[in-house]
Order: sequence, then structure tokens, then C-alpha cells
Amino acid sequence: MKNKMNQIRRVLKQGRKQFNVFTLVAALTSSLLTVSSVFAQDYDLVINNGRVIDPETLFNDIANVGVKDGRIVTISKEPLKGAETVDATGHIVAPGFIDTHFHFQMPIGYSLGLRDGLTSSMDFEMGCAGSYIDGWYKARAGKTQANYGIAVSHEFARAMFIDGSDGDYLKDGPIAALETRKKTGWSQTRPTLEQGNAILEELDKGLQAGAVGVGSTVGYMREGVSSREMFEVQKVGARYGRPTGAHTRYTLGTDTTENNGAQELVANALALGAPAIVLHFNNPGWRLAHEMIIGLQEQGHNIWGEVYPYAAGSTTINASFLEPKSWVDDLGHRYEDTMLDPVTGEYYTLETYKATVKSEPSRPIVLFKMPEEDQAKWLTLKGVTMASDAVGATPYDAPWDYPMEKLGGTHPRTAGARGATIRLGRENNIPMMQLMSILSYNAAKHLGDTGLKFMQERGRIQTGMVADIVVFDPELFTDNSTYENGAIPSTGMKAVIVNGQVVVRDDVQLPVFPGQPIRFEPEDKPRFEPISVESWNATFSTGMPDTFTGAFPQKVEK
Repeated sequence: MKNKMNQIRRVLKQGRKQFNVFTLVAALTSSLLTVSSVFAQDYDLVINNGRVIDPETLFNDIANVGVKDGRIVTISKEPLKGAETVDATGHIVAPGFIDTHFHFQMPIGYSLGLRDGLTSSMDFEMGCAGSYIDGWYKARAGKTQANYGIAVSHEFARAMFIDGSDGDYLKDGPIAALETRKKTGWSQTRPTLEQGNAILEELDKGLQAGAVGVGSTVGYMREGVSSREMFEVQKVGARYGRPTGAHTRYTLGTDTTENNGAQELVANALALGAPAIVLHFNNPGWRLAHEMIIGLQEQGHNIWGEVYPYAAGSTTINASFLEPKSWVDDLGHRYEDTMLDPVTGEYYTLETYKATVKSEPSRPIVLFKMPEEDQAKWLTLKGVTMASDAVGATPYDAPWDYPMEKLGGTHPRTAGARGATIRLGRENNIPMMQLMSILSYNAAKHLGDTGLKFMQERGRIQTGMVADIVVFDPELFTDNSTYENGAIPSTGMKAVIVNGQVVVRDDVQLPVFPGQPIRFEPEDKPRFEPISVESWNATFSTGMPDTFTGAFPQKVEK
């Protein structure tokens, strides 16, 4: 207590030179919490005798953690008593894991994530259509076990205004792609100026409703999305100060084209003064992409990237980069060696590939693309986040307690990305502090820096922080999912705590639903600004012919 008061005095004394209201509030809050813990005899939950790891402060010691009213109120060497107790002897006590790239935003998807230690998941790639963002959040309120968030979708906006996609299925967010991708305009067609403005306005609607950012699958739409369109999409996010996450143009590609796509995203972000996430850059040329990202971070830019510890990815079979001209002729792959059906367990041939694209264009496949020895290397990278890119399993709309052994058709990263991270770290002597940083704190730090209060209070084991916590055995926690059986849950998790409530105990999921929305406060007014020839000329030219076609040029017939 004396130390806390001294801290406040130091802050006040320094205030004459450099007053920082946030530092003062943090010190006062921490002091009040310490006072409350002195007089509290019991806590709602205590976690005793665990190895407590906090990646922000680098705290790493045996301690006891007291939780009350959903927050961490004390971290002490003294034994604690509470209404509920977790004996963490021999276990790691760390911030709950955070994933910015989790497509399976459905009850059974959250269950698979929770068994893997995932307390907060978002989708910064596919996202949800802007007009459905508010409904997406309302559908999960009070009946979701983990924290949930969503970006507004570039792809769905294009599907709506180019293909005419419409229907209740759009309310399911990422899963809606299984329907919208049955058409092709969203990926191949250049919009007119009118369509382009409608696409941008749809993105703005989602951000106005509180979406965490913009998600773009431009790598699937490389023929249809011009560089101008991508810049304007990121500009919509920049008006709100929110990040754009992108499956970058030319992914999958070569060690040249992959980075060209990452550089497009990053250059736009720098020009607009906006945050950006280079999604799953663990592909050809990843060392250069990482060097670029870290260099920008060191200059103070809120740019970061994701990796996941799998040599294979997953997508739908009609992805343009899987066409023979790209996948076979340009990249030198064979379907027989690289493209696996996760349901049948069989590899495709050129003939079966063509037949399936025609009969079931949105069928999920597993795609082998990188050397297996790179998996552990990615986990050692500084300043990245581990984001799973989890895809749906069937049945997609199963309840949270559906038998997981009956699920089918998914990539092992959906159920096991965090377990695989810890296992590979154990096998390759990667420091636990590094693993906890990429699994939790790094995502919370970058998103918190965008102004997202939810993430300013998570990703840390500190007094005053929200009690999203994992307790696991560092020797036993592991993934069990495989390419043949992708939905087998991880094991070795002593407890998963969400907003102060135990949701998983000893690998058993409990019927409690404390999940909270990860979102910005909805705004009363939109920030959308339509594109026009006149406004561009007025801003960037001293006089321009009115034949300038604008951001979304109409196709000129010869």
C-alpha cells in the first residue's frame, strides 16, 4: 500500500512537467484495488501456486491471483481464499488467448476455441456484411461462452452490390461465404462508380455499428479489385482510425508476388495514417515481410502481422489462385501432392479438381504450401500474433455442446492452433514468455492502440485487468487435431476463465455464458464520403478533364 501511494505522489510531482492522466488513473485504480484486497477476506475466484506470466511487464514468478467482479484485484505471494479455487501448482497462469483471425464464429466454433484456451476471437479477414453487424452482435449477447468480435467485410459488400447476394445467411458473418462464393462477380468483376460507392458505404455502415475494423480478402479478388479500390477500402477504415486486415493480393504466390501484396496493404496504411494487419504472412517470402513489419513498428506505426504453425492452409476450392494456370503452371505444384479433401481424406487430381469446382465451388479444401520445418520458426518471430485462421466444421450451426467427435471437414488449426503453438514451443525450446506474447498480449496491445478499450484491459495479468485467464500444464497442453480429423479438441487445460468465470475446468466445458462483445461504441452518424470525379479534381488537381473515370472505372467496350 505504501508503495502505491508513493507511485501516485511521483505521478503528481511529474505532472508539472509532463502530465499523463492515463498514468494517474492507472495508479489510482491499482491503489484502490490494493486497498479493497486488503480488506477482502474472500474472492470470487482464486488461482493459487501457479507460474504467473505477464508479457507486458515480463513478470514471471510463482504467485496467487485473486479475482472479484470479473477483474484481477490482487497478485500475491500470500495464500488466498475464495468462493472458487483453482490449484495451479505446476501450471502456467497467463492471459487468455486472443485470435484476430477466427472464422468459425458459431457456438460450436467458440467451443473448439475455448478448449484450446481461446477467450477472445475476432475475424479480421472475412468479417460480416456491414448492414448485419449490429444484428450479428445482438445474436450472441448473453448466450456466448467466449468474447466475440467481427470486422466489416469487403468481400460481402462486393457480393451484395455486384452479385445481388441477399438473405438471412448474411447474418452468420464468415460462414455466409459458403453461399456467396457460389457466384463469381464478387471476385472477378470491376464495379462501376455507383457500385463502388455502394460498396464503400456498406463498409462504413459496419464501422458506424461498432465493427472492430475492415476485413478484406483481396487475395481472392485480385482480378476484380483495382489498387484504387483497395486504397479506398482502407480509407473508409482510416476515417475511424481502425485497422484493415487483409489476405493480401497475390497470396498465395511466389516470394516476390506475396510481398508485393503485403507492400500494397502497408503502403496504403502509411499514406492514410491508419493501422493494418498483414494476415497469415507465413508464406513464401515471409522473412522479408516480417522485416518490413518490424521496421515500421520500430518507427512507431501500428502495423503488425499474423502467423499460424501449420505448413498447410485451408480455403474453398474455387479460389482463383488454385486454377491450373496459377497453381500448376506458374507455381509448379501438383494437385495430387498439395490439395486434400478434409472430409474424404483423399487428394485431388486435375480432373477431380475441375469437376468439384463445377459441382461444389465453395467446398473447403486443405492446401499444403510450405516446408514443415518452418512451423516452429514462425513462432520465434518478434512482434507477431498467432492467429489460427480457423475455418468451419460441419454441421456449422451445431449447438455449443455438440459432440466434437461427430464434427467433420475442417483444418486442424480450428481446434488446435494454440495447443500446437505450445507443443512446438516445448519441442523447440521457445521461451514461454515469447509464446504468451504472440498468443495474447501482442494482439491486445495493437488493438488497444487503435482505441479499442476492450483490448486495453485484456492480454495482461495485472491488477485492474479483466480476468480472462488460462491455466495449463506446460508439459501436457497439446493439440490433438490432425489433417484427417481436424475437430479433435486440445487437452491439458486446467482452467479457462472468461470475464472472471470458469468456462473450462480440467478439459470439461461448463454451461456458462460470460462472453462479452469486442466492439467500438456505435456512432450516431456515418462518416461515409462518396467518391466523385468533381471532388477528386477539386482536391488533387488545378484542372482536370471531366473524362477522368474516378476510383471505380466502368468497363469501356471496344
